[in-house]
Amino acid sequence: SVIFMTPFPVEALIVMESWDVLVLGDGPAALRAAISAADAGANPLLVSESSVGAASGLPPLSGFAASLNETTPSSHIQDTISAGGESTNEEAATRICSSAVENLAELERWGLVLRRSPDGSPHLSQLPGHSIARVAGCGDSTVREVTRTLEEQTMKRKINRRSDLLPVTLVMDNNQVRGIIALDIESGELVPIQAKSVIIASQGYQGIWTTISHGAGNGLAISHAAGIKLGGMDSVPMHALTISGTGTVLPMDILGSGGRIRKDSGEDAGPSEIMDGESYVLDMRSMEKSSEGWFEGTISKVLDRTGLDVRTEVIPLSPTIVATTGGIPVDARGRAVFDSGKMWYTGLYAAGRSAFTGMHGGHPLPGNLMLDEIVTGSEAGKDAAEWSSTSLFGGAARMEEELSVAQSRVDALFSSEGIPVGHAAKALSTAMRLIDGNSDQSSLAVVQASINEISASGIRVTDSSRRMNTELASALHMEGLLEIARAISSQEEEE
Repeated sequence: SVIFMTPFPVEALIVMESWDVLVLGDGPAALRAAISAADAGANPLLVSESSVGAASGLPPLSGFAASLNETTPSSHIQDTISAGGESTNEEAATRICSSAVENLAELERWGLVLRRSPDGSPHLSQLPGHSIARVAGCGDSTVREVTRTLEEQTMKRKINRRSDLLPVTLVMDNNQVRGIIALDIESGELVPIQAKSVIIASQGYQGIWTTISHGAGNGLAISHAAGIKLGGMDSVPMHALTISGTGTVLPMDILGSGGRIRKDSGEDAGPSEIMDGESYVLDMRSMEKSSEGWFEGTISKVLDRTGLDVRTEVIPLSPTIVATTGGIPVDARGRAVFDSGKMWYTGLYAAGRSAFTGMHGGHPLPGNLMLDEIVTGSEAGKDAAEWSSTSLFGGAARMEEELSVAQSRVDALFSSEGIPVGHAAKALSTAMRLIDGNSDQSSLAVVQASINEISASGIRVTDSSRRMNTELASALHMEGLLEIARAISSQEEEE
């Protein structure tokens, strides 16, 4: 890194770190982007508000889709397009699915231990939407194991990482990225970090419908606030395997190992049928004995949270939004684009849940979310490094302006007026449950009125301390979620 002192009078002098590539996030996409950037010769910095290993606790949605036993990826591509529907970006689906095998092989070379078949090859599950078995993984720990593997690779490359930093502003200057302003949660101070390129690779915004901690969409929030137009926000995919009343998320891989979704009558059903509002259960009583060891975490979690033993009892299901697919529109190189892809927000990239490739259309195929994280992370990191090698730092004056604005924003949260974070979050999630991708105008009017009411009231932090103030972090997240909710309701209205 380089330390720059901005050319201002002494009384206004600020010290500012400068890095080739900033990667915002802590999940697989962010880690893969940092690795790719480092391998391409850049000096990246990973920035997140959580510590090493935190992303291992993300919901276990499903494994990694790859056409390992197929001569071509054409069937995988077609299944992806069929699942996503008319809104699927077929070019993105083709590109990403075609690189699945090589990306999975790379993870294995780096130490990912996949579940194996008796013949020693990776065990492949046939999950709903797939025409053949093609989802590999580590049972219910795929996210954890992929994250661990990638974190080890960042350490081997000595990639710098800063935890407890919450990005609050994406600094743009005439459609070119200049860096970020971040809150140092430990000290309570705002920190300007200059960069030649920034990769937004934070998690999704599913916390809008549940709780902030389940997905604050911070990268998208600061991008939207900087004037970046988001895409695909009108698509709200639901996850079928969520336990009623607990919010516990179960991996779709269970359905490829003997687990079955059933109606009350005992008749088999598919994940898409759960969305119709009828009562359904997950039956794991006939799960293959050889599979139980790969789902010990799930079995234990269900018992702890519901008191149900999956070996003898069925589990009531209730679909929930646990992952989102809308984000910053990107091209095949991971660059953030606008004007139908003709223009680039210079130096800005996105990957994973922060990127909108369009490959998932209206519904992601099981195993494609993890695939998307790895591929888009790799693409963005490589191009960001190449761009940074020939570009210069700039925008010091703009950085200082945004630092002042961010400080005023933080100070305002300590005002005596406004509503507590928890109240605002509850009001927003209640309103947003009216949006399901097919909302009528009356529902949208209610949602927009609720968003406006919360925004007008303002959010108040009750803990007056600036140091280690997690309530302050939640308040900043809440402000961001309000803006994301506004973007979602606007795209719904356009539809």
